[in-house]
Amino acid sequence: MRQQGEPIAFGWVDDDVSTAPDWDRAQVARLARRLGYRVMWPDVRSVLPVADQVRNAAADVVIMPAPGHLGPLELNRVMGVADVETVLPRLSFARWSTAGIGR
Repeated sequence: MRQQGEPIAFGWVDDDVSTAPDWDRAQVARLARRLGYRVMWPDVRSVLPVADQVRNAAADVVIMPAPGHLGPLELNRVMGVADVETVLPRLSFARWSTAGIGR
């Protein structure tokens, strides 16, 4: 259960991309702790796109081992709902701004 003010990170490791999934998950968890987030992992049975899983988890950020763990279209969708952090290379991407939408 999420406590008030507790930031949540959605950990994402694409097993088809990773050569060491357990190591990648450990690195994602380590970065999340260092940044002050509690990690939530996807339900392995889910067929939802990553962006929808992130939204359902009410995550503030998606942390993944490297940029290649999400394709460009899904990354674009994720950045509509959350920030993105990568372990290696160490990168940070702010979610897309919603300023001016709907005018």
